[in-house]
Amino acid sequence: MTIAIFLGSLLAAMAIGIPISFSLMLSGAALMWHLGMFDAQILAQNLIEGSNSFPLLAVPFFMLAGEIMNAGGLSRRIVNFAMALVGHVRGGLGYVGIMAAVFMAALSGSAVADAAALSALLLPMMVHAGHDKARSAGLLASASIIAPIIPPSIGFVIFGVAANVSISKLFLAGIAPGLLLGMALCFTWWYVARKEMVTPPGRKNRGEIFAALKDALFALGLPVIVVVGLKFGVFTPTEAAVVAAVYALVISVFVYRELRLNQLFGLFLAAAKTTAVIMFLVAAAMVSAWLITVAQLPDQLVSLLEPLLEHPRLLMAAIMVLVIVVGTAMDMTPTILILTPVLMPIVKAAGIDPVYFGVLFIMNNAIGLITPPVGTVLNTVAGVGKISMDDVTKGVWPFMLAQFALMFLMVLFPQIVMVPARWLAG
Repeated sequence: MTIAIFLGSLLAAMAIGIPISFSLMLSGAALMWHLGMFDAQILAQNLIEGSNSFPLLAVPFFMLAGEIMNAGGLSRRIVNFAMALVGHVRGGLGYVGIMAAVFMAALSGSAVADAAALSALLLPMMVHAGHDKARSAGLLASASIIAPIIPPSIGFVIFGVAANVSISKLFLAGIAPGLLLGMALCFTWWYVARKEMVTPPGRKNRGEIFAALKDALFALGLPVIVVVGLKFGVFTPTEAAVVAAVYALVISVFVYRELRLNQLFGLFLAAAKTTAVIMFLVAAAMVSAWLITVAQLPDQLVSLLEPLLEHPRLLMAAIMVLVIVVGTAMDMTPTILILTPVLMPIVKAAGIDPVYFGVLFIMNNAIGLITPPVGTVLNTVAGVGKISMDDVTKGVWPFMLAQFALMFLMVLFPQIVMVPARWLAG
C-alpha cells in the first residue's frame, strides 16, 4: 500500500502536467500523510537540507565550464583537430563527430551542451558532404550522451551525492566505458554508412595536423588536468569543477580571445538557470528519499526481489530493463534522484559493487536521453539542426541499440568496467 501511494501520487501529479520537482514534493507529502506524520516544517527542513551539500557545488561550475567552452571556441578547435586526424577516411565526418564528442565530454559533462555544439558545427558539414541528414543527426545525438559518462560528469556527481558513493571513484570508473561507447559508435557508423557514396575531404599533411593540434592544445589540456588531478588526489571532484570553469574562462578570454568580458553575464546567467532547475530537483527528491527511508520502502522491495539477490547479474539485467522503461518517459536527473534511494539497498544486499552499479546506472540514464518520446538530446539536435523529431528518431536507432548492447555486455562481464577502474584508481 505504501509503494502504491508513493508511485500513484507521483505519476498522477506528473500526468496532469505538474513539474517533476513539485510532483516529488507532492508525493512526499502524500506519503507523509499516509504515515500519519504530516508536518510542513519537516518538509521545508528536508527541502533545504537536500541541496545543502558540498559535492553539489560541482554542478554549477561544470555547467559554467560547458557554457564557456562553447562560447570561447574550445569546441570548434576540438572539431578542427578531429577533422585533421580522421576527416579524410571513408565516412570520416562521422568519425570526426565521435572523436570530438569524446574530447568534449571531458570538458563539459553535459550531453545537451555537447549535442548543441556538435549539431551546430558538424551537421551542416555532413549534410553538405552528402551524408543522410537523419542518420547524421542520430549519430551526433548518440555521440553526445558520452558526456555524462566520461569525467567530469554531472550525472556522477548527483548519483554520488544521492547514493553516498565516492564521486572520484565514479569519475575514474567512467573513463573506459565512455571510450568503449565511442568505439561501439565507430563500428556502427562504419556499418550503416558503408554504402553511402560520399567523397571525403582530402588528407591533411603533417604540418596541417600539427597546426590543428597546436591550436587545440589548450582545449585538450583540460581533461588531462582533471583526470590526473583526481587520480593523484590533487583536488576533489568539486574542486575539479572549479578548476575546469576557471581554466576554460582563462583560455577563452586570454589565450583564444574569442570570449569578450561583456558576454560573461549571459553565460553566468544561463549556467545559473540550468543549475537552479537541477538543484531544486535534487532538493525535492531528497524530501521523497527521506520519506522512502522512513516508510521502509527499500526493505519491502528487497523482500520482493529476494529470489534475485543470489543472482547479481540477473538482478542487474532486471534493474537495467526497469531504467530503460523509465528513461523513455523521464529525464536523466529526476530518474537518478527517484530511483537511487530505492535501488541502492537492493544493490548492496546483492553484494554488487556500488561504483560498478553507478557506472551502468548512469550509462543507462544517459542513453535514455536519446530514447523517444521524451529524449532531451533528441530535441536539442532537432532544434539546433533544423530537422524534424521523427527524422532524428529514425536516424538514432542503430546507434542507440549498439549502446544498449554494450551496456548489457557490461552486465554480463563486470570486469569490463571494474578492471580499468581499479587500475586507474591505483
